[in-house]
Amino acid sequence: MRRSGFSLFKPFGNRLRKVLILVIGQGAREHAIVATLLKDSGVEVVCAPGNPGIAEIARVAHVNPNNSAEVVALAKDFNVDLVVIGPEAPLVAGVGDALREAGIAVFGPSKVAAALEGSKAFAKEVMEAAGVPTAAARYCVTVEQAAEALDTFGAPYVVKDDGLAAGKGVVVTNDRAEALRHALACIDSRDGGAVVIEEYLDGPEVSLFGVSDGTTIVPLTPAQDFKRVGDNDEGPNTGGMGAYSPLPWAPENFVAEVTKNVLQPMIYEMNRRGTPFVGLLFAGLAITSSGVRVIEFNARFGDPETQVVLARLDSPLSELLMAAATGKLSGLPELKWKSESAVTVVMAADGYPDSPVLGAVISGIPAAQAQGLSVYQAGTKANELGEITANGGRVLSITATGKDLTGARSKAYAGIETIEFDGEHHRSDIALKAALSEIRLGDDS
Repeated sequence: MRRSGFSLFKPFGNRLRKVLILVIGQGAREHAIVATLLKDSGVEVVCAPGNPGIAEIARVAHVNPNNSAEVVALAKDFNVDLVVIGPEAPLVAGVGDALREAGIAVFGPSKVAAALEGSKAFAKEVMEAAGVPTAAARYCVTVEQAAEALDTFGAPYVVKDDGLAAGKGVVVTNDRAEALRHALACIDSRDGGAVVIEEYLDGPEVSLFGVSDGTTIVPLTPAQDFKRVGDNDEGPNTGGMGAYSPLPWAPENFVAEVTKNVLQPMIYEMNRRGTPFVGLLFAGLAITSSGVRVIEFNARFGDPETQVVLARLDSPLSELLMAAATGKLSGLPELKWKSESAVTVVMAADGYPDSPVLGAVISGIPAAQAQGLSVYQAGTKANELGEITANGGRVLSITATGKDLTGARSKAYAGIETIEFDGEHHRSDIALKAALSEIRLGDDS
């Protein structure tokens, strides 16, 4: 059923044909993007390389998502109208540039613009030029420089790999030895390896996405994710163990203020440099005692925040992404959002995040889906018997909606009880504090 906005059907001879969108990626984020796009009338989707869950709802093609030539050839073979690049690696590799050179509309920044995620040092440089508030930081290429920076900022120590690290390049610790070991690992990880060491930002963290066409940026609804592997934010950092939206405790006018003071200045500065940012600018923020500060930027939809943000979107995603890719965001109607709350809980493989154990057979996915849940697959693979097995660290994202966070949590965790695989683990406290906050706010009203 069509939700709102203008028609995406395209003239094709004497008839109208559907718009064809190619989604690049294979995780739960891409599964959620594909499923949301398919809710829009006039849209068909191909995903490359996809996963078993995506293959149930859309066509999949097996190409290397980081290989520009393969992606361009696939886009041409299918005569796609839009390419949506999900993961960061293809963006940093310049896949978006190759597609644009071939005359194909792309939702995703250029290689130069994607350096906002690909290099923490570059992002700091742009933030400084744009006047965007962020943590003080030092760029280090030797262990001696890193040690000096650690002593300058003190504990808690924040150590970030300057390059891409699949969401696991950040260590926040009170243990100086652990911080220095991570710094050394980042410096030694590749030719030209470097590390960024920052002052610690106090306060809760918020993820806010902004969709940009290079000049205009449209904020989405904020979300909060959970990085640590264990309950009560214990254990090592992960790519994300769960998320929820909305945030009942967020300051009034939070989105408007961040758009004004963070998102728009970054878009203006990138445009001023002649490297406009077209795609999804993801701001990781800390609400500190001194105001909102940027922790980091990503150049694509975040995972698992995407799952809850898209669950609440009540405007056609296809129109939003197409408008961004073609420079027409300013003419798009204001986005609409569902009043429902959304919660995502990640089911991870045994050993994650250190050394995930692969191959465990997963059961119960259809039963969970029958409960009205969205089960987005990430690290999965079909074996020779056709069974879905664990094939990565974060295996499934269980996403539920409800009239409030308490209801959404209850549904999500009921779904987790339905799904089983050996060694599975998950956090039990996703959105718990926010749900309690929501109840207290309700009592005060």
